[in-house]
Amino acid sequence: MRKFIWIVAAAALACSAAGYAQQDYPARPVRIVCVVQPGGAADFIARIVAQKLSERLSQSFVVENRTGQGPVMGADPVAKAAPDGYSLLLASITSHGIGPHLYKKLPFDPIKDFAPIGLDGTMQMILVVNAQLPVKTVADLIALSKSRPKGLSFASGGVGGLPHLIGELFKTVSGANLQHVPYRGSGPASADLAAGQVQMAFDAIIPQMPHIQSGRTRVLAVASPTRLPIAPDAPTMTELGYPKVAGAIWYGLVAPAGTPKSIIDRLSKEANRILATQDVKERMAKVGIEAAVTDTPERFTAFIREEINRWGPVVRAAGIVPQ
Repeated sequence: MRKFIWIVAAAALACSAAGYAQQDYPARPVRIVCVVQPGGAADFIARIVAQKLSERLSQSFVVENRTGQGPVMGADPVAKAAPDGYSLLLASITSHGIGPHLYKKLPFDPIKDFAPIGLDGTMQMILVVNAQLPVKTVADLIALSKSRPKGLSFASGGVGGLPHLIGELFKTVSGANLQHVPYRGSGPASADLAAGQVQMAFDAIIPQMPHIQSGRTRVLAVASPTRLPIAPDAPTMTELGYPKVAGAIWYGLVAPAGTPKSIIDRLSKEANRILATQDVKERMAKVGIEAAVTDTPERFTAFIREEINRWGPVVRAAGIVPQ
């Protein structure tokens, strides 16, 4: 009987200690792993969120850029980290939407091995063409592509990225005659588009903005549900009759699976408060990012599942062979 009482007391003490640790979270610095180089959109979001979480929770949230394994495989160390709330990942459409269809054997399961916290920001896609191309509308573009035996070339920052898949989706639903030209990054792709080496591209608006402002490229449409304030005259693909041609680059925080729900919920609520502030919304908007507000772990989990289910058929239709 005494042994039983001792076991119960020890268990109660352990539960009490665990509960106190969660209430006291964070008690030491938290790392946010960002699997891209400093300076890009993902890094920008990670650093804003880290800065504001540090201020609100009176503890350091430190961005750790890990680029050696790539944006998909780089997520694996966080999947295998201790589920204590001190290792977080800025997940993306690459790691948690398209990536599962591009690799035969991922070292992690994007659903089972992570605990989603919340969506942080999105970047909508635009359809941009070289200014010398004799087209003014998407209908003109489609007609021109069909009139040329080799069609038109569309650039992207790499095989399997969202700009590539949006282009393939547009090609399928519109019947346009398009040839994909992959580059190593959005920078070289947008530079060649401005120079006329390729004719068109789907891309986030910020990498394209210098060329749009210089008049070397022109926006024909946006692949978003509504028109964008940064390009108010560009119609949506839905307005033009192509509602399936839509997609956004997105980023959101996740933790290792098994992280206590109290920690997940606290991080989610704090992140939502941060993203709802005018200061953060304006800072993000200046670089073409829309802050995602009023999100929850449950909605973010459902969103990730939807993205995985959505992009698989597009990858297969494009004939992209998993690596």
